[in-house]
Amino acid sequence: MRFATLEINGRQTVAAVSEDGQSYCEANRMVPDFDGDMIAWIKRMPSVADIANRANGWKPIAGVRLLAPIPIPQRNVFCVGKNYHEHAREFSQSGFDTSATKGELAPSVPVIFTKAPSSVIGCNDDVSGFADQTQQLDYEAELTVIIGKGGRGITKADALRHIWGYTIINDVTARDLQQKHRQWFLGKSMDTFCPMGPWIVTADEVDPTRLGIRCWINGELRQNANTSDLIFDIPTIIETISSVITLQPGDVIATGTPAGVGIGFKPPKFLKSGDVMKIEIDKLGTLTNRVA
Repeated sequence: MRFATLEINGRQTVAAVSEDGQSYCEANRMVPDFDGDMIAWIKRMPSVADIANRANGWKPIAGVRLLAPIPIPQRNVFCVGKNYHEHAREFSQSGFDTSATKGELAPSVPVIFTKAPSSVIGCNDDVSGFADQTQQLDYEAELTVIIGKGGRGITKADALRHIWGYTIINDVTARDLQQKHRQWFLGKSMDTFCPMGPWIVTADEVDPTRLGIRCWINGELRQNANTSDLIFDIPTIIETISSVITLQPGDVIATGTPAGVGIGFKPPKFLKSGDVMKIEIDKLGTLTNRVA
């Protein structure tokens, strides 16, 4: 099933979304006493199989605002850097990678960083261009994990059982700030730099190991890859993070971006005001945002 956070009559509402993405059913139509946010829904519904047939009273989704599925995470968004073979190569050759050791093409262990909760926006929301702060704005299409069952010390063998679903993140990045500060947090955590959505697709419907992932800028296909090119798979990522941090229901983990980002071109193709970014991942839908 697909679940979204919608803005209906000025309030956030969790809702199921039809497979074609054209209609929605509010969560309290399936669970009458439910009146919480997406994290509360994830905690309440570790499995959705028993409620799928309760959906009723479907309404057209056209004209309804899609918020980020988890609008403001309770914690930072976990991210993985340089996690596709071809992207690790293009990044190392770009001159922007201040984190690599000399001659390194791919990391030996997962590179984990975070984005601030305040960076999260929804599908169709504008990304601020911050023209007074950056002239090197870039995009990154990423398959993203939503944790369902929390825990610490999760093993790779058990990791997939801790996943509630999947969504899409655009890891928008100010490359000049990323390079200037060496540590990536500021260049990736500016307000609006984490578009997320359009909804969460539950884990039972997704094989994350072979998903096509594509990104268009103003209709030009820039990224076109498959999650089979991941350097570190999702169980390894979950094991790595949970070895030192207790994961919680609703935690968000973006798994890295493939080749084709702006700094990978010669000369680089940075974003500018008015540019439209469209990211599509098989099974998960399309995340679209414009640079203001």
